[in-house]
Amino acid sequence: MSEATNETPWGRVDDDRTVYVREGDGERVVGSFPDGTPEEALAYFTRKFADIEGQVTLLEARIARGTADASAADSVAKLTALLVEPAAVGDIAGLRARVEKLGSKTAELSEKQQAEREVARQEAIAKREAIVTEAERLAAQPEASVRWKDTSLAFEQLFTDWQSAQRSGPQVPKGQADALWKRFRTARQTFDSARRAHFAQMDATNKDVKQRKERIIAAAEALAPKGIDGIPSYRNLLEDWKAAGRASRKVDDQLWARFKAAGDVLYQAKAEEAAQTNEEYSANLVAKQELLTEAEPILSVTDRAAARKQLTAVQLRWDEIGRVPREALRDIEGRLRKVEDHVKHLEDEHWRKTNPETKARSEGLRGQLESSIAELTAEIDAAKSAGNAKAQKEAEDKLATQQSWLAALGD
Repeated sequence: MSEATNETPWGRVDDDRTVYVREGDGERVVGSFPDGTPEEALAYFTRKFADIEGQVTLLEARIARGTADASAADSVAKLTALLVEPAAVGDIAGLRARVEKLGSKTAELSEKQQAEREVARQEAIAKREAIVTEAERLAAQPEASVRWKDTSLAFEQLFTDWQSAQRSGPQVPKGQADALWKRFRTARQTFDSARRAHFAQMDATNKDVKQRKERIIAAAEALAPKGIDGIPSYRNLLEDWKAAGRASRKVDDQLWARFKAAGDVLYQAKAEEAAQTNEEYSANLVAKQELLTEAEPILSVTDRAAARKQLTAVQLRWDEIGRVPREALRDIEGRLRKVEDHVKHLEDEHWRKTNPETKARSEGLRGQLESSIAELTAEIDAAKSAGNAKAQKEAEDKLATQQSWLAALGD
């Protein structure tokens, strides 16, 4: 601004703080600022222009990205009205030309969005058609091949999918939606009727199943005096048990408890044999415990190659030792697995750090962050110089966030 004339290329302020904007070959009054300096008066109305220009720029960006909605046309109309005689100082003619271009772009975008909505509507119809088709397929299954619980859950999921499509999907014409819903409802009712008939028949067979299993239990209990020699006969009875079918869950569980108790008597001798075998494995357990004492210091090794070499030596000796008692297997294997997991973590971390693709992505992101941090630092300095505390605070917040991201990338 010229100190002598208090002017800029787009406006001026006179001695009584009245501000003018230049338009074409003339000028008009946009307002006054009696309580400030001429510089402050002109700056105030220049900021007014910047505010309007910001709205235009934002709308241009939204339209260019294709994210503007139906309200974009209203926004263009409001900006057009606002720019008739705005109380602002700047290139108003240029801003009017930009808004005029937005008008035609908004119309094009509206047509595009309408076409997209139609595509989405057709996709929504296809999605509901797929739900109905699957429901009809489930309802048409032969009774012998139906898995009743799974199919019931499938119908529940299809109903949930239908509700979700109805609530959040594009609106489907009422006639089509009603016709599809009628088909879905009919398929579900067909399945429900078949399920009720199936379980009614199952209840009718429960009594017969119970009687057959009672006879099997009696035969199993009669094997008790034979001890271990009765196990082959018990296994044959187990096959009869499987072939007898199932009663209701509560009754079947009670019957099974009695049948299993009869078998437990026979398998007690086998458990004693297993105990003897475990005793033979006790020496192996001691050897593996000693080997673990040597292996567990690997947990403190940070060198990947050294850790892998030591672990391999341990694993070879581990396999040579042989089996351990069953009750000790989980603990002993778990301790070794902890060492193996540590070595695998070292190898995975080495791969992550040396993977060329990951490294390239990290360096690319680092460069972007460093560039952005430099820009934000400049913005903070500019805001400080202008005395704009709000802009300074926003830039500082962004800077802190991006510095934390950069720190997270490491060296």
